[in-house]
Amino acid sequence: MTGDYLADSKRLVVKIGSALVANDDKPRHAWLELLAKDIETCLQRGQEIVLVSSGAVALGRRHLGTGSLKKLEEKQAAAAVGQPLLMAALSDAFASHKRGVAQVLLTIDETENRRRWLNARATLDALLAAKMVPVINENDSVATDELRYGDNDRLAARVAQMVGADLLILLSDIDGLYSSDPRRDPDARHIPFIDDLSADYDQMAGGRNATAGVGSGGMVTKLAAARIAWTAGCRTAITIGDRDHPLMALSGAEKATWIVPPTTPETARQAWLSGHLSPEGKLIIDAGAASALQSGASLLAVGVIDVEGQFERGAAVEICRADGQVIGKGLTAYGTADIQSIAGLQSDAMANILGYRGRPAIVHRDDIVLGNIA
Repeated sequence: MTGDYLADSKRLVVKIGSALVANDDKPRHAWLELLAKDIETCLQRGQEIVLVSSGAVALGRRHLGTGSLKKLEEKQAAAAVGQPLLMAALSDAFASHKRGVAQVLLTIDETENRRRWLNARATLDALLAAKMVPVINENDSVATDELRYGDNDRLAARVAQMVGADLLILLSDIDGLYSSDPRRDPDARHIPFIDDLSADYDQMAGGRNATAGVGSGGMVTKLAAARIAWTAGCRTAITIGDRDHPLMALSGAEKATWIVPPTTPETARQAWLSGHLSPEGKLIIDAGAASALQSGASLLAVGVIDVEGQFERGAAVEICRADGQVIGKGLTAYGTADIQSIAGLQSDAMANILGYRGRPAIVHRDDIVLGNIA
């Protein structure tokens, strides 16, 4: 029932924790090389992978000479020291495959602010198009307790949501969710498949099973992450990471908990765009642009006749025909003033007017929902 989920996925987000990355505050090079080989196998068959990796604090703390890290500023300093070490270890792991890795440090603003969300997504899309492996971590050196994800399980889920991934893999220290903690209860029942994600499962994770998982997370945070991914139409797999070829093991008979929503990333995104964003303005487009949108194209500047309302980049806007009929809604890549200055222009003429080379689409096709909108 679940054996093909890994191979069938087009875009994957893989999260690895500190205990998988580091041992005695040093990189686990052998394991990282096996993970890199798994990722390369996926890339060679046309899949795209984003890696969310903890481990910066674990790798950096021994260089501070302060013992345990109790203060926030000590953890931030350790992260600042350890993040280059983490990237060096991952670069070494992918070196034999001649595969480049790219560091992307995020704060909670990147997933909560629409403008910064668009910027981050565009960067990740560009890296994936260049066949790189983006390596994401929370920007622990500047994040505060009040403005942070808190654990990389949730960060990974937000990233999966951002990039439209269809599979989120959480590599843990346990092979999935159990009815109770299997280390204490010999009768604990493994849960291999979830297609409803009811509160009953949260109760399982919130009891003794909450200790399953390492680092700052646990099974509670993994289910919270799965719920975020669920709303985005993204499947989640929770499985053991500390074994040879942990990704390829998911294609075999190894235990895992698969959490499978009833929707796809595409349908979930369309529902989110249509029902959860209030328009801040309008884009009036010509008949040619309207026809192109119906065929699945992006909205280009050349097709824009006029703009109404005052809004910034990343705003939700209605898309209307010249007669005023609303045909859709989308997230705009430009603010009001810029759209007014480039409306009707071909893409290659936009840079001269704007003074910078912007994105060719006013509203990208992935950010448009057409038809009967709320």
